[in-house]
Amino acid sequence: MCARKLVVAHFMVGNAYPYTVEDWLDDIRLASSHGIDGFALNFGRDEWEKSRVADCYHAALQSGVPFKLFPSFDMTLIPANCSDDVQSFCDYVTRYRGHPNQLLHHGKVFISTFAGESNLFGHTDLNHAWKFVKSTLEEIAPVHFVPSFFIDPARYPHITAMDGYFNWNGSWPLHLHPGSPREEVKYPRLDTDRHHIHHLGGRTFMAAVSPWFFTHYGPDSWNKNWIRRGDDWLYVRRWEQLIAMRDEIDIVQIISWNDYGESHYIGPIKGAQPNSQAWVDGFPHEPWLHLTRYYADAFKNGHYSAIEKDQIYMWSRPHLKDADATEDTLPRPENWHLTDDEFWVVIFSTAPGLVVLTSTDEQVPQTVEVAGGVTKLSSKMVPGGSMKAQLFRSRVLAAECTPERDGFRFQTQPRVFNFNAYVTMSV
Repeated sequence: MCARKLVVAHFMVGNAYPYTVEDWLDDIRLASSHGIDGFALNFGRDEWEKSRVADCYHAALQSGVPFKLFPSFDMTLIPANCSDDVQSFCDYVTRYRGHPNQLLHHGKVFISTFAGESNLFGHTDLNHAWKFVKSTLEEIAPVHFVPSFFIDPARYPHITAMDGYFNWNGSWPLHLHPGSPREEVKYPRLDTDRHHIHHLGGRTFMAAVSPWFFTHYGPDSWNKNWIRRGDDWLYVRRWEQLIAMRDEIDIVQIISWNDYGESHYIGPIKGAQPNSQAWVDGFPHEPWLHLTRYYADAFKNGHYSAIEKDQIYMWSRPHLKDADATEDTLPRPENWHLTDDEFWVVIFSTAPGLVVLTSTDEQVPQTVEVAGGVTKLSSKMVPGGSMKAQLFRSRVLAAECTPERDGFRFQTQPRVFNFNAYVTMSV
């Protein structure tokens, strides 16, 4: 187990082409101020990415905050067909092994991957392949290897190269399908971590938390067009689960800081989008970053902090799930019917109060008495309306969230299908 609990965020270096050191500084300080201890830097084979990674390490050193970095080698992009392909790993460890901001595990350089189960470096099986990688790297410096291989966890005892595992898919209910019963679709279980932990035998376990998932690429690009159910306050429910089982988890990795293409970013929209502007522009997610501080602190400290400010967080899609898009060349995303036409509300209340939820002025308001603490609520989306939440205490308005003032309304006839979330919060 790690000496202390950590919360890190997955950062797509491929979306940082125009980044300067100042951009990295801004992101590092922003992340750190919301309880995030570091970035897992996902990168592939492009040469320019090495310069951005170097800028990130330089910025972390200059940031004045204790922010850690480690590589998440994207093995869907990095060549690994022969033994010589280990050189990119060697170059990284050689360059950053002694950097003050490189994450270490008991003095060992912490490295991770996205995928890698099919990358054999000229060897005949997975264990021999990554034993070769690890032994080669340890001629440079000791390493702590925590990959995200997409394999049966029952194989872990036989993969001695692994010092731990990152359960990338643990935050989404991947088991849902069109035939899933309604009682399973609503509040679906997120229980895959136990299987991984059982087979790791005490090795490092890194869990995932993610607020959303929607991607809408056609066959002329990445050919990815699906959603994963993000309803039922997914981000909050998953955090609550991880905090409850924190004794078995070393690190939580947030997916993601800036993966715009899959709509689960919690950081600001900046850098170079991967042709995702149609569903990302105008859809901020930073209120999820603000939520992160409360839960990250609870995971690391072992207890929830007292609520010190009345706050409302709220999010929703921009149109009903069965709305027809007027100009989209792609169909609705796969699994579209697994989502519900509701907007999701999380209330942070310093004391008991009354919450009022509405979508239109003509609608009968939904009123709910809430206790002090955190309360999860939802209400129906109404085409042409918006989402509105108010918290009253002794008939005095304590907090209000009204994204209609910023122009957000539920579309009746969207131009393109957009199952991304518009995320907002009270001031």
